[in-house]
Amino acid sequence: MSDVVILGAGISGHTAALHLRRLLDKRHNVTVVSPNSHWNWIPSNIWVGVGEMTTRDVTFPLAPVYQRQGITFRQAKATAIHPQGDSTDARGAVDIESTDPATAGTTQRLRYDYLINATGPKLKFEATAGLGPTGHTLSVCTAQHATEAAEKLREVIAVLKTGRPQTLVIGMGHGTCTCQGAAFEYVFNVDHELREAGVRELAGVIYLTNEAALGDFGVDGMVFDQQGFLTTSELWTSSLFREREVQAIVGAHVEKVEAGLIHYETLDGAHHALPFDFAMLLPPFGGVPLTAYAADGRDISAELFSPAGFMKVDADYTPKPYEEWRGADWPTTYQAPGYSNVFAVGIAFAPPHQISRPRKTANGTVVAPAPPRTGMPSGVMGKTAALTIADRIKNGADAPAHTASMASMGAACVASAGAGLTNGSAAAMTMMPVVPDYSVFPTGRDTATTRGELGLHGHWVKLMLHYLFLYKAKALPGWQLIPE
Repeated sequence: MSDVVILGAGISGHTAALHLRRLLDKRHNVTVVSPNSHWNWIPSNIWVGVGEMTTRDVTFPLAPVYQRQGITFRQAKATAIHPQGDSTDARGAVDIESTDPATAGTTQRLRYDYLINATGPKLKFEATAGLGPTGHTLSVCTAQHATEAAEKLREVIAVLKTGRPQTLVIGMGHGTCTCQGAAFEYVFNVDHELREAGVRELAGVIYLTNEAALGDFGVDGMVFDQQGFLTTSELWTSSLFREREVQAIVGAHVEKVEAGLIHYETLDGAHHALPFDFAMLLPPFGGVPLTAYAADGRDISAELFSPAGFMKVDADYTPKPYEEWRGADWPTTYQAPGYSNVFAVGIAFAPPHQISRPRKTANGTVVAPAPPRTGMPSGVMGKTAALTIADRIKNGADAPAHTASMASMGAACVASAGAGLTNGSAAAMTMMPVVPDYSVFPTGRDTATTRGELGLHGHWVKLMLHYLFLYKAKALPGWQLIPE
């Protein structure tokens, strides 16, 4: 009998749990630890954030799904890892603290034979003074945050209908943020809602981003093949913004936010103040705080985690200049060095470096988009770790690991506005691979599958994915046939 513990029930952790339960017989235990009682299809939080969907449309309770599947669920947060075991047991262990209202604060030590760290991000609103729902800006990072954003947007639209102009700022709340695609999609949706309400001409919409150029998206931009002509994601995104009269401010690091005023620095070293009536600014991500201990009680956190709190895996973390970055630097197995039974997937793993070129302002402030590791890549990583663990449980600890590198997998981003079958539109982007490989492709990516398109069909794809992935996450009949 083996015990597998999974920390986190987001896309990556939940996917791993379902596949492990499918692959292992009931003699083996699969336990999921998550501080949240509900699963959230985060890509659709954008629609919640403009009032097109509700929290109930994008979430569902985890406990019934896990009970039906034979997965043990602990509503708790992990606080420490003991990868070498402790003085009483050589097996690895995880310390958890309950977040279930009925048992909140109680602690427990779980033993494991295999561990998957899929804790996702810590939303570091504190990195920028005044950022976030407890400060002066809004967020769509959680379903609840998105609901609050929708309420504020309705208030702004009501003011616009009285004839009073309003300024809406959407983007990144720090120079090291990731998820530019989410901010881009939210701009697309807000613009759509303003037009539907008939108040767009009175609204100033500004996209504030740490990208050095539009269309960077934290992946160093893309080159598209448009009917035989090569164009860039910068030109493509710029044209969309021009058509929608969205003003873009690029290369920006938000220093602080006051009520109605955003202070930011740009790459040229200049400092600016931007007044606003509505601001949705995403926070930077950090690793969920975990402490690691050796068997003798020594703190070995620095060995397992990067300074940002993400878990180190089989990547090349050797410091090197941008010109020497390679796709081969990126992990393939997501196994923690020195621990063949510990894996980190999704946002929880430490990337070897950024994908976009790192930059600093003239004053030395870092303005560098962090690499995205969400959505489809997260699901693929979770399944990959699950396959490896299942093979090692069945065939022995020496069974070879399954692999899935971001330097060989693709991803899609669909910025869709509207939530009906006939009243939506979308800007859809696909890229292959996520991490560019200039040794294989002259532009870093395969132009046959890297493209940007606009139209209703992209909206249908986004709507279809919403329902498909909710169906899959609920582990309904045939769920495993839906690809990650």
